[in-house]
Amino acid sequence: MGSTVVHLQAGDPFPPTLALLAGLATYQAVLPHCPDPLPLRLKWPNDLMFSAAKLAGILLEREGDSVIVGIGVNLAAAPQVPGRETIALAKFGPAPDRDLFASSIAGIFADELQRWRTYGTQPLINRWESAAHPKATPLTVNEQSDGIISGVFDGLLPDGSLRLRLADGTWRAIHAGDVMLA
Repeated sequence: MGSTVVHLQAGDPFPPTLALLAGLATYQAVLPHCPDPLPLRLKWPNDLMFSAAKLAGILLEREGDSVIVGIGVNLAAAPQVPGRETIALAKFGPAPDRDLFASSIAGIFADELQRWRTYGTQPLINRWESAAHPKATPLTVNEQSDGIISGVFDGLLPDGSLRLRLADGTWRAIHAGDVMLA
């Protein structure tokens, strides 16, 4: 869909939480185009799902004091991805106009960025969690260092990392990894 650059400023919240901000902005931009908002959910750290199908994804890359935020939304068609279900907004009716959608998401992103800078991460995390899969959702995480870990979603930590509740009742902070809904 597109990319933007966020130039970090003194006093900005923890930069990786921009992924949550981008996810929430994408969620808000897509919501009016879904016939039923209930199956639309954010999946940590960077996917927007409609039921079990991926509808959008977010990538961040940091270069010095700048973060490049890339957002891809399947408007007219969804790519075929082996082992993954995908969906496009065109499944629900006419595909949104690309330029109008881009303008909408850019405006929402700018508003969210201002909130992030003004109020910090806790309000963002609260709003992100309300748009995400519910707590206690079973997850598997493929971490490079420890392989596959299973548990349930237990919310986010203040730095935006995933809190994974393990079977023994302990929890683990997940900072990076491929997360799948189990």
